[in-house]
Amino acid sequence: MFALNIKTWKLLPPTAPCFSNRSHRASTLSTVRMQKPQKPPSTSKPRRKSYGTSRKSILKKTFQQEQVTFTAPFSDESVVAIIGGGIAGLICAIFLDKRGIRSTVFDTGIHGLGGRLGTRVIDANNNPLIFDHAAQFFTVNDSRFAELVNAWLDKGLVREWKGTVGELHNGGEFLPFLPSPPRYIATNGMRFLADSLLSETRLVNVERPRWISKLEPFNGMWHLSENGKPCGKFDAIVVAHNGKCANRLLMTSGLPLIAKQMKRLELSSIWALLAAFEDPLPFPGTTEVPFEGAFVRGIDSVSWMANNTKKLLASPSDGPNCWTFLSTAAYGKQNKVPQENIPTATATRVKEGMLEGVEAALGLSKGSLPKPFYTKLQLWGAALPTNTPGVPCIFDPLGRAGICGDWLLGSNIEAAVLSGIALANHIADYIQSPGADPGQFAVGLNHDFQPLEGHDIGQFPGLGSEGKMNEAQVYELAK
Repeated sequence: MFALNIKTWKLLPPTAPCFSNRSHRASTLSTVRMQKPQKPPSTSKPRRKSYGTSRKSILKKTFQQEQVTFTAPFSDESVVAIIGGGIAGLICAIFLDKRGIRSTVFDTGIHGLGGRLGTRVIDANNNPLIFDHAAQFFTVNDSRFAELVNAWLDKGLVREWKGTVGELHNGGEFLPFLPSPPRYIATNGMRFLADSLLSETRLVNVERPRWISKLEPFNGMWHLSENGKPCGKFDAIVVAHNGKCANRLLMTSGLPLIAKQMKRLELSSIWALLAAFEDPLPFPGTTEVPFEGAFVRGIDSVSWMANNTKKLLASPSDGPNCWTFLSTAAYGKQNKVPQENIPTATATRVKEGMLEGVEAALGLSKGSLPKPFYTKLQLWGAALPTNTPGVPCIFDPLGRAGICGDWLLGSNIEAAVLSGIALANHIADYIQSPGADPGQFAVGLNHDFQPLEGHDIGQFPGLGSEGKMNEAQVYELAK
């Protein structure tokens, strides 16, 4: 599913405008070069702004920025700030650790790390309900990712998902996928994997919940702050998140090339409906639904449904059945609202529309879907990328800043992991190459974007129409 052979990628030729040969050993008296005079990092609380920032105003501010240029050598004990604790940011921190470089991961998560590796656990009358409410599973296509996954398997962090997965067409027609390629899930929910990844690192610090709101270059370092509160100074920065918050952070940072690429990213919106039912969902011709996960076809409001109880619990009990329903991207766009403040009317309409879609997909008569005793609706406003530059990472050597994330290569966990690895090694090479020409380390600053193909909930290399069973194989499976 990837057109780019990332296995052979080492360092793409410089794509930024030609940089003059500036040595890392240049005078420390001129550590940041900008046309405007430097000011010390602000510690005062910024004035309150009206809600929202128009795309036009962000673009204008982005393209008017002066380029930050650091010329002093890196410090002996370099520290990298990683803004975003999703899988790409965490992997970047791990591989910087492997190269002997310290990092601090700043994440906004209240309940834990992980970003779209999200798991929600609800205590309902002493009967916990568990839902993977973002990333559902992953496949493996790249040998480097396979090596990591094998290590996770050995540690019990992930396991193979052997439950039946396939396509569910409007009206209740279900066609299973072949069991190959293997599908993987985190042992106790996706967030469990994210929370466990840093356990063996020595040089990684985590701060959460922390919402970095400003980046300021001063005296050869990046100074980070949260609403006027200083959060430390760093030799280099990594932006490992995206969407409107990342755009606002970058639009006055002095990194116009990186800001421009981030602004070119287009993201879908997806609604996630978590629903718990007292009994198994009915299915025509049998006592219960014959699958654990299904890509839904022919329904406007639903693109995916999965039974978390069967997927995550090794020995499912007679207790509640916890389902995750994910909308189509089109339905998300049609019903998009500010995810921080979802109107009650919109939430009611979306919930009813998605449950009606589930009913139709299962081939049930109108009004016959059991009523869930628990529901939770969440909007992923910046859910998944719909375009990509097809490069493992982006790095501005003059500003000592980079970007990692799945959107740089595709739309899945593997792409995020490979991006985090690429940027960590790239930054480490740059820090550990004193005197090198910065221009040689410029990556992805002018790459064109191409549309991304895949399911509404992401890409799964190896899955697709060629991976579905024919009638004879379905018969063999059922025997």
